[in-house]
Amino acid sequence: MHPAPSVIFFSTFSGLGFGLLFWLGLGIPGVTGFSAFAFFTIAYLLAVGGLISSTFHLGHPERALKAFTQWRSSWLSREGWCAVLALVILAVYGIGLVFFDSRWTVLGLIGALFALGTVFTTSMIYAQLKTVPRWNMPLTPANFLSLSIAGGALLAGQVTWAIGLLIVSGIIQAATWVMGDKAFGNSGSDLASATQLGHIGTPRAFEPPHTGTNYLLREFVHVIGRKHAQKLRLIAIALMAVLPVVLLLLPFNHLLAIVAVLAHVAGVLAARWLFFAEAEHVVGLYYGKR
Repeated sequence: MHPAPSVIFFSTFSGLGFGLLFWLGLGIPGVTGFSAFAFFTIAYLLAVGGLISSTFHLGHPERALKAFTQWRSSWLSREGWCAVLALVILAVYGIGLVFFDSRWTVLGLIGALFALGTVFTTSMIYAQLKTVPRWNMPLTPANFLSLSIAGGALLAGQVTWAIGLLIVSGIIQAATWVMGDKAFGNSGSDLASATQLGHIGTPRAFEPPHTGTNYLLREFVHVIGRKHAQKLRLIAIALMAVLPVVLLLLPFNHLLAIVAVLAHVAGVLAARWLFFAEAEHVVGLYYGKR
């Protein structure tokens, strides 16, 4: 069982796209005309492409607009509003740069905040879930935000910023894995709490609740070997942070810069796959999978 590719692509590419939009909103790099058009095109392709890919995971995509009505209680709804506002505001800001050679600073700053807000609200969709202890911690939004800002700096060609931020994001990613490995055990959830039968002894599963699979098992109970997870973690951290930093420290070369970007994207994709594949949902206790 594997996480849906649409969710992995969404969280990776939208994060990169909104990360680049964040830097563009701050006026970095200070481009206008065709150069600004090129940067904004890349950012919007990544951000909008990621958002579109997420709809393939919806059971009823035609109902997606209803999510916008629940902004008071739903992080998904807040994510939608932040994304729309960021894209609209920065589109107007981009028009000023591309067609009028004008930098409307206030619009850019507001758009940058909403771009960052989009990444934060995306992360909170997962961080709020107490049923997935590995996600339910402050490091989850820190992980999403640090990778988005670092990836955005890399795409924006900000070498100095990118080097420092890639190192920080790599450290946060490693800390997320270390803390995440302990989260389920520290949550206090076990078969006794899952069945509410602890008061009569130590329960154990006599047989599975049913012989077939179901939605819960497909979506929330992934089993990945520890050895494979460790290898994939090393590959992810090497590609997302170590290799790009090494390449950026070398004398600047456009080919090396492209390789650094591609390596970072591949590393983030691997880390995102692990993010979902290693998610230990407490429902697995009921099915004897934990």
